[in-house]
Parts: sequence; C-alpha cells; structure tokens
Amino acid sequence: MKEREKILIRASWVSIIGNAILSILKMGIGLYAGSLAVLGDGIDSATDVVISFVTLFTARIVSRPPNSNYAYGYEKADSVATKVLSFVIFFAGIQMLISTGKTIILAEPRELPSVIAIYVTVLSMVGKLGLAYYQFNQGKRAESSMLIANAKNMRNDVIISSGVLLGLVFTFILDMPLLDSITGLIISLYIIKSSIDIFWESNVTLMDGVKDTSIYKKIFEAVEQVPGASNPHRVRSRQIGNMYMIVLDIETDGNLTLNEAHEISNEVEHSIKRSIENVYDIVVHVEPKGKHHQEEKFGLNKDIL
Repeated sequence: MKEREKILIRASWVSIIGNAILSILKMGIGLYAGSLAVLGDGIDSATDVVISFVTLFTARIVSRPPNSNYAYGYEKADSVATKVLSFVIFFAGIQMLISTGKTIILAEPRELPSVIAIYVTVLSMVGKLGLAYYQFNQGKRAESSMLIANAKNMRNDVIISSGVLLGLVFTFILDMPLLDSITGLIISLYIIKSSIDIFWESNVTLMDGVKDTSIYKKIFEAVEQVPGASNPHRVRSRQIGNMYMIVLDIETDGNLTLNEAHEISNEVEHSIKRSIENVYDIVVHVEPKGKHHQEEKFGLNKDIL
C-alpha cells in the first residue's frame, strides 16, 4: 500500500511539473506568434495540471485507513477520480468540437504568422509522449485506473498537437487553413470517444465488477485441485483498488469434523491465491455435499461460464 501511494504521488508531481512547463511555453509562444491553435493547445495542457492535482489529492485519500464508515478503506476513490477525469476530458473535447465547428461553419480565417509555433508544437508532442509513457507505466505498476486514464488523456494531447502541427503545415505551406479546422473537428470527436471509453471502464469497479472475467474460470479450476472440495458455487469477486475480494461456497463430506472442513477451506484459499495475483481476501462458506441449493440472486456457478 505504501509503495502504491508513493507511485501515485510521484507520478502526479511529474505530471504537474511537466504539464506546467509545456502549458506556459505553449501559451507564451501562442500569444507571441499570434497562433490561436497553439494557445488553445497550451490551455488544454493547463487542464492537465488540474487533472494531476486531482490525482495527487486522490492518492492521499486512497492511503487513508479503514474506519466505521468505510470498513473497506478508501481504495475506490481511485475509480471515482477516474470518473471525474472522464468528464473533464469529455468537456474539453466538446469545447474543441464547438470551436472548430464554428470556424468551419462561419469560415473564419486562421492566420499563424510565426514559424516558431511549429517548433513549440513539435517540442510539445515529444514532451507529452514522454509524460504519457511514464504515466501509463506507473499506472500499470500501481494498477491504478486513475493514472492510466491520465495517460490516455495525455495521449489525446499528442493527437491534439499533431492536429495543430498539421494545421500549421497546411496554413504555412499549402495555404489551406480550412483543413486545419477539419482536422481539429476529427480530433475533438476522438477525444470525446476516449472520454466515453474511460467513463465506461470505471463503471466496472464502481459496480463491484471485474475487468478480467477469466478470474472466475481460474477460481473454479483452483477449487477442483483441492481434494475433498467440490461444487464451487455462488462465486463473487470484486475489486477494491488493485486487489480482489472473493467470496464462494463449496461442498464437502457432511461427516467431516469442523477442523477437517476448515482445513479444506484453507486449502481452497491457498489454491486460489496461487492461481490469481493480488488477492486480498477470500471467504469460503462450507456446506454438506448434496445439500439442496435455492436459486441465488448473486454469484456465479460453473454452468454459467
């Protein structure tokens, strides 16, 4: 947990500092060169600084210990923050869609008088690629949907800068500023789609689901490897942060002593943990073999897979 918190905080500060430098550079050059495209790109980078502060704040919340209100701790704050990030990215895409749409409909000319705008855009793309790569790797390492969502947002920024660069080339070399606006429109649609994808991905954890459904097959196979354990059913799994919480029922010989049945349930836990990484807790309910089972509202049986 401490290591995960350190990764989240370090990645957040790297993002804040990196995006702040790029944002100041692009906005400054955008004003100096008279480039609204570069200025807008700089403002977009400024929103990344805000997003990184949200990530940093969330990292502090995630590390809080459980209490009487939140017995499972604050790990799901990561998923809540991911949801917030999806809205920020969505509205940034909508804003860009509206502005580029107006430019196309009203046929507003876009003059970019200084070539220095091209250089700062290329520099921005390189910087953003580095930040996105770092955030994605750290997100995978900490298994943080929040950092991965931030990395996807920075990847979108690279695409935005690519569109800006393309527009600059069209304006300076081909003298076709309209294509710059069309490119911006396509980019805005891509950003909106990305935000929707992030939104739906965060739903899985918030609704007590799992992204990798193959975990259930692994659970059933792990139970079958334990002598004396049979008919795993009513299996439920959910994720809190990067950890799995698993609950299931098994059947054993009804004539076993309590100690013997308890030993089998322990073996089931060990077998599952050997098959699945990042399992925090497993609850095994033992029932006599052949007991009649009523249809349950929650959980999976093997015949469902």
